[in-house]
Parts: sequence; structure tokens; C-alpha cells
Amino acid sequence: MRNIFLFIRRYFVFLCFLLLQAVALYMLFNYNRFHRAAFLGIASEMTGGINTQVDKVDDYFHLRDENQRVHHMNDSLLNLLRTNFNTPDTNQRSVIDSMRVNDSTKEVRRYLYRDAKVVYNSISEENNYLQLNRGSNQGIKDNMAVINSNGAVIGLIVNTSPNFSQVMSLLHTKSRIPAMLKKTNTAGTVRWDMKDYRFLTLEGVSRDVDVKKGDTVLTSPYSYNYPPSFMVGTIASITVDKSSGFYELKVRAAANFNSLQQVFVVENLQRDEQVGLLKDTEKKIEQEKRQ
Repeated sequence: MRNIFLFIRRYFVFLCFLLLQAVALYMLFNYNRFHRAAFLGIASEMTGGINTQVDKVDDYFHLRDENQRVHHMNDSLLNLLRTNFNTPDTNQRSVIDSMRVNDSTKEVRRYLYRDAKVVYNSISEENNYLQLNRGSNQGIKDNMAVINSNGAVIGLIVNTSPNFSQVMSLLHTKSRIPAMLKKTNTAGTVRWDMKDYRFLTLEGVSRDVDVKKGDTVLTSPYSYNYPPSFMVGTIASITVDKSSGFYELKVRAAANFNSLQQVFVVENLQRDEQVGLLKDTEKKIEQEKRQ
């Protein structure tokens, strides 16, 4: 307490000056409209700037939660896309006892999306993999496609554990994706040449097809695993293999494999039926040959 009194005694004149200055400013701004308006404008500007910086800091600390919320919302929206459903043929109708019975017009879901987070990723190996924090307990199975938050293709589920799953990245020597050029619907196959994680190669496109730099490469509808019309990349360079007569198209990958965080796992709910039909057909043809 003694030190406080000594401090006041030592700086008494300066403290009185500050007090009187505060009273003078209060009276100036309180009883003069012009000065009051100017003060309020400056105060609002200062508090607005401070609040903006505080809000930025607050957003930074809540960024993770916000990203997860947006990712879950995107998951819900992706599951509502019309391309995820098959619409039945309503032209055919059944007639029973002269009473018309309408076929069901309810759409049948084909693709289902599940959100996941990347917990491991490699891009510098010959055979690169990702690992996701979703496994068989969350409904993840082999041969499910993986896309990122922007809808760009990442790879394919090749193994699962109860709570994790392993993804064969596009940056893998065994990765092959049925793809097509958006402009002409020309089919081809996308693979990786093990040189640069930013680029892929599109094979199987004949040189008589009109191809230009910047053309979009999408997933093909002729795939059991990947949903159609999702981004693979864009044409970066065009060369011709004279021996085969086909293009060698360098594709800049739509996904940035160096910064993957949030992804979606896509399940083709009709895949087992499609694969089963193919196997049954091959078996049937083989049996007919033996007869």
C-alpha cells in the first residue's frame, strides 16, 4: 500500500493531467455533434479492425471442425446426385384382368458415398498407397472408388481392416482406369508412368480423334468400380506413337496427390450383380463350346 501512495505522490501532476484530459475529451465528444460523430467513426473503425483480427484467429482454431462439417455436408449432397440412381423403364406396363397396373417409377440407387479422412499417403514410390480412417466396420469393401472433395479420382480400395482401408493410388504401376475424353466420348485407359506425381498417361486413343491441350479426361461409364464422368485430369501434351498409330497423351491429374486430406469412398451397389452376370455369361459360353 505504501508503494502505491509513493507512486501517486511521485506522478501526481501527470495523473491529474490525464484525468483532466479525459474529462475534457468526454465533454468535447459528448456535447459537440461534429466531434462526437468523428470519434464514433474512428472508434467503430478501430473496433471493427480488432474484431476482424480476433475473428480470423477464432476461425483458425475452428477450421478443422468447419472442414469436417462441410465435408459431411458434401457427402450428403453427393448422395443426392441423379447420376447415382437408375431410372426404370416406364414404357412397359403390366395388364391383369383388363386393369392397368403401373410399374414402380421409384429410382434405384446405384452409387453410395461415404466420407473419410486420409491418415497416410505416399507419392514418391513406384507403387503408392493411401490409408483411410474407415474400414469394414464402416461398410468399406474392396473395389470401391475413392475421390477427393473436388470430385477428382484418387484410386481404388484394395484392402480393409475393421477401422482402416488401404487405397491403391492412381500413382501405382498396376493402376488402370477406364476413361474417356469429354469432348468426343472417346474411350481410353489411364495409367501412371512413374515419373511425376502430377501427371498421368492416357492410352488407346487413335490419332484420328480430335484432341487438344486442355481437353478434359473423365471416368468412363464402362467401369464396375468408378462412377462415370468424374474428373481424372486435363490433357497437358500430345505426342504420336508412329509405330502404333495411337496418341501418347500426357494428362495433368485433377487431384493434388501431395495434399490429400478429406475424401469420399464410392460404392457401386450393383457391382456384384454386374460382375456375377459377366462370370455367368463366360461360363455359359464356355459350356456351349464344349457341346
